[in-house]
Amino acid sequence: MGMFSNILAKLGIGKGDAAPAPAAPTATAVAPTVPVEDPNAPVVTMSSAPVAMEMVDVVAQLEGMAKASAEKLNWRTSIVDLLKLLGMDSSLASRKELATELACPAEKMGDSAQMNMWLHKTVLQRIAANGGNVPADLLD
Repeated sequence: MGMFSNILAKLGIGKGDAAPAPAAPTATAVAPTVPVEDPNAPVVTMSSAPVAMEMVDVVAQLEGMAKASAEKLNWRTSIVDLLKLLGMDSSLASRKELATELACPAEKMGDSAQMNMWLHKTVLQRIAANGGNVPADLLD
């Protein structure tokens, strides 16, 4: 499980909504002598109904965690504080691992400040893309 998967799990995103795999098309074997126009021929059906993604109120969860924390953490602007709030390792090595996992551009990886800003924005965008309700002002 990657670091980003851990972030999603700590926010309750993806829990319990792993939909079963769509049913494979079903058909009954037909003897080669049965004509295709036979009204008794099996019907092939496919289940392709989209599964709705449950939205998780990320802000409410993180604000609740921040209130319960003894440390004053500004998760809205700091990737370090966001990781700390989620109880994850926020060391530079850990952030570099997360940045690599999320395909941070090489030119940002050499400057920890640029990497941190990119990482914070990207993590929030990816949380939103995976079912987290993140306000637009945090995604810009």
